[in-house]
Amino acid sequence: MRLVHLLVSFGLALGACQPAGAQGDPWRSLIRQAEVLHQQGHYVEAVAAVTQALAIAERDLGPEHPDVATSLNFLALLRETQGEYRAAEDLYKRALGVMEKALGAEHHSVAIAVGNLAELYKTLGRYGAAEALCRRALQIAENALGPHHPNVAASLNNLAGVHYAQGHFAEAEPLYGRALSIREKALGPHNPAVAASLNNLAALHRARGEYAAAEPLYERALDIVVKRLGEHHPSVALALNNLAELHGAQGQYGEAERLHRRALAISEAAFGPEHPDLDESLNYLADLYGAQGRYAAAQSFYRRSLAIREKHLGPDHPLVARSLENMAKVYALMGRPDDARKLSERAAKIRNRPH
Repeated sequence: MRLVHLLVSFGLALGACQPAGAQGDPWRSLIRQAEVLHQQGHYVEAVAAVTQALAIAERDLGPEHPDVATSLNFLALLRETQGEYRAAEDLYKRALGVMEKALGAEHHSVAIAVGNLAELYKTLGRYGAAEALCRRALQIAENALGPHHPNVAASLNNLAGVHYAQGHFAEAEPLYGRALSIREKALGPHNPAVAASLNNLAALHRARGEYAAAEPLYERALDIVVKRLGEHHPSVALALNNLAELHGAQGQYGEAERLHRRALAISEAAFGPEHPDLDESLNYLADLYGAQGRYAAAQSFYRRSLAIREKHLGPDHPLVARSLENMAKVYALMGRPDDARKLSERAAKIRNRPH
């Protein structure tokens, strides 16, 4: 979800600063095609389309045009999704360099490019670098757009997320709270972006074991997306999974299972049985069954998740390693040490490969 949102934000920001007619239909057509392929989970095909779009932009407009930055940024997002983190970092840096030359280092669109690189560093656990970039992005957005603009809220959320990932909840909470306040005032209390901020605050409370504080925030977020987007929208599945996780953390397994299965059904209806967006629900259910000692059921869902990850991400992606590790743990609990060892060894080989 993060990748699609950032790509759309980046594209809109760049579109506003391009001269009319600066780019022909082939480039835009390829970018739109790649967006659809990305949403469908066809990452290899999406990479091919964006690579072609990048070549067209460089040929027709030169290497320092904003359309080149858009193409580089999209390609970086796809490489990150595929677990090719070194390639993604290089592409993000190139996109940022083009943006700075084309628009100036303090342009609000540069904040988005900086934020993308920061999010990659957070994923890689490079928290110091991520925090520095998030602070830079926040300063750019505030200076260019004012302290109450929705883009400022996005930068606040990114910075809060870096603190959250390190367990620095006291630092994250006021940032999440300020982002929520900005979105409520700028977008209205029933906007889906407000729901996203509510989920962030709820997750923080859940991580601290403050379940009574988390539940009304999760429920309000769910209510917003159902009313604004419809009860079968994929965003509803995300909200249901969040609420289900809260119930599971409190040992309320029946309610957690009901909500997770409802989320999975929504995703299956929206995307089909093998789409990457099913992965979250599958793993949540597997974890839930494992916590209850229902190992055969857990293994079934882990296996299905593994198949989706291998199909869309390739056999050497870090998430494939995680699936193998989860399955190995369950096999060990089932008294099948040989099967557990084989999966653990395969996971270790993936982990030891450079990404």
